[in-house]
Amino acid sequence: MRIGIVQFPGSNCERETMLAVKRADMEPVEFLWNESHEKLRSFDGYIIVGGFSYEDRSRAGIVAALDPVMQEIKAQAETGKPILGICNGAQILVETGLVPGLENNKTAMVLAENKRVAHGKILGTGYYNAWINMRLSNDYQRNAFNKHLTPKDILHVPVAHGEGRFVMSNALLQEIQIQGLNVFQYCDVNGEVIDRFPINPNGSLDNMAAIANKTGNVMAMMPHPERTTNGDAIFRSMRDYITDGNFQSVKPLDYYPRRSTLQQYQKPITAHECVVELMITDNHALTVQNTLHQLGYPVTVTRQTHWEIHSDSADLIEKIKASGVLFNDRKEIEIKTPAQTVSYLVRAKEDLHGQQKLQTLQDHFALGDVKEIKHSILWNFASSAPNFSELMEEILRTNIIANPYAHDCYQYI
Repeated sequence: MRIGIVQFPGSNCERETMLAVKRADMEPVEFLWNESHEKLRSFDGYIIVGGFSYEDRSRAGIVAALDPVMQEIKAQAETGKPILGICNGAQILVETGLVPGLENNKTAMVLAENKRVAHGKILGTGYYNAWINMRLSNDYQRNAFNKHLTPKDILHVPVAHGEGRFVMSNALLQEIQIQGLNVFQYCDVNGEVIDRFPINPNGSLDNMAAIANKTGNVMAMMPHPERTTNGDAIFRSMRDYITDGNFQSVKPLDYYPRRSTLQQYQKPITAHECVVELMITDNHALTVQNTLHQLGYPVTVTRQTHWEIHSDSADLIEKIKASGVLFNDRKEIEIKTPAQTVSYLVRAKEDLHGQQKLQTLQDHFALGDVKEIKHSILWNFASSAPNFSELMEEILRTNIIANPYAHDCYQYI
């Protein structure tokens, strides 16, 4: 029984994953993203490992999700083979739409940036590394990865990620709960599911630690069961699912996502714009550009950080810029807004970065008169292609610069 250990540039945890597969009496076989698809088809199941594929450029999982190898992974999922995505692997599965598995694998959710909040204060965002507890949800779906577990079994396993917060619409959440696809939830040592940090380590909706597709053969899990024998039951279940061979295809979830109309960015009258650009190579923009070239889109991509500062005082705005909170003048420089490009402003719906910067300015720099700080990314595209408008519509549909469940995207003129 051979399990493909799927790796992209920047993946890690492959050794721990291979050891966990061996403990379940299966044979792990390393598979690199650029190897033969014929080799990929020869495996009985797949684990997409954790790490930081493509350094999480643009956002975690999206560049790997657009790699051609994921089309073959999708084809193998349709045959019933089990596919487990751990941490970065989970992010890739969500960005491909394999989880939760709507019709035609449409994107329906996101693993957004971690949110650690207590008593109305942001304690932190981004990367968090700790040991947590999780268990099967009360109404869990029996699937390829939980045959040897019940909701009474509390798994003590580590988490180590920066973008692990499951976010989706209320309509999809309800369907996932009804179907039992919210397979694992974060809990305390007694198995109580409590939506409070650090029990819920990343602010995930409904304390969700793992979500499966309706068929039950694909699961996206943020914690790392491979790093401890505490998680071995998940891999033994995967083995027994393959042995039993009782895969049954089911129709996709009913939820149908609707794409919103692109709006034009309107700067509030009382706000000041501060656009900041790296003095060195912007690897995020370069990786997005290279990925789009590989997909057949001949565009040049640049990127800036956009700050929207809400203050009535020009003097206060200058103090904010001089504080070093918004940008580091040793490697970044304030510029005029980009010209001769098609630009899009992408802002996180919750804008934790903006909230955190405001909190820092008020608490540590005594700049209490600042009303609001909003953080966004400006993505700029240029091309000599005659059908540039059509190209941009297709590029936006790839979600490479924004996931509609995590971000608001505006045309920036």
